[in-house]
Amino acid sequence: MESTADRIIAAAEALFYEHGLRSVGVEAIAERAGVTKRTLYNHFDSKDALIAAYLRARDSATVERYRNWLGDRALPLTERITHLFAALARHAAHPRWRGCGFTRAAVELAGQPGHPAVQMAARHKTRFVGWLEQEFRDAGACDPARLAAHIALLIEGAIARMLIHGDTASALSAGEAALTLVIADRNAAPERKARAPEYTEE
Repeated sequence: MESTADRIIAAAEALFYEHGLRSVGVEAIAERAGVTKRTLYNHFDSKDALIAAYLRARDSATVERYRNWLGDRALPLTERITHLFAALARHAAHPRWRGCGFTRAAVELAGQPGHPAVQMAARHKTRFVGWLEQEFRDAGACDPARLAAHIALLIEGAIARMLIHGDTASALSAGEAALTLVIADRNAAPERKARAPEYTEE
């Protein structure tokens, strides 16, 4: 059974994602959750605390969505990365899509670097790159950290362009660039191996 706190967070998530953090008041969230404003404040000390809880709830779900988009680990990484960006394009085509909630929160509150939402967004983005790096390492990438950093930038750029232009082709273009990076990393592996110094006993 869904707890009162979970119901409040779900209501906050729907409203914050649709309308932004600043424009949504706690009264609207309480009404949507079917609780009183007093009950909301009994569970969350402030609106900022509720914003942090909303983003915390999205953290694992967001990584899991991208994990599903990346797909079967038995497939070649080239195929998986193409699948990820194609899935991003399909996801962004939904009329209620508003981009990445973490990025939007950080942009909306850019003038408040100490805000819990900005800190939460930074931690999420770091965790996301770390997850990508592990996926690429497990897939045998030559330089998984570099590859993860570059592909995370392509994802962010694709999302930004789709929000601005409303054209999901940006995700497909980013996918083509990501595929080039994956192929370059794969081709670099034999070259690095060939240049590695031979072990000799002193």
